[in-house]
Amino acid sequence: MLMEFMCRKIAKVDEKEVFVSRTVTSWVSDCHMVARDKGFWDKKRNVGEMLMLIVSELGEAIEAHRKGNFGLGQKDTFEDELADTAIRLFDLCGGFGIDLEKQMEWKINFNKSREQRHGKAY
Repeated sequence: MLMEFMCRKIAKVDEKEVFVSRTVTSWVSDCHMVARDKGFWDKKRNVGEMLMLIVSELGEAIEAHRKGNFGLGQKDTFEDELADTAIRLFDLCGGFGIDLEKQMEWKINFNKSREQRHGKAY
C-alpha cells in the first residue's frame, strides 16, 4: 500500500504491475497543475490563507483519527485528510516556485548534524 502512495502505476509488464518512483518535484507539479485547472489560481493567492487551509486539513485529519475513520481510497478518512494536506502544500510550493525537494534534501542533511531532539525536551 505504501508503495502505491509513493509511486505511480505506469504499466503492466508480464501481467505484473510496474511502479516508478515519483519525486517530490513531480508531486508539486501535478498538484499545482490540477489546482490551476480547477480555477484555484484564477486570482492572486493569499499565502496566509493557503497556509491556514493546510492547517485546516490537519485539523480534519485529527478529527478523522479521533473518530476511527481510516482507509485508503475512501473520502473523509485520516489518510484522505493527510493527502489533502500534502496536496495543498504541494500546490502552494508550485504556485510560488518553491523547490520543496531541494529544500527537503538540505533540511534533512542539516537535521542530521543537530543534537538529540534538537536540544529540546520534545
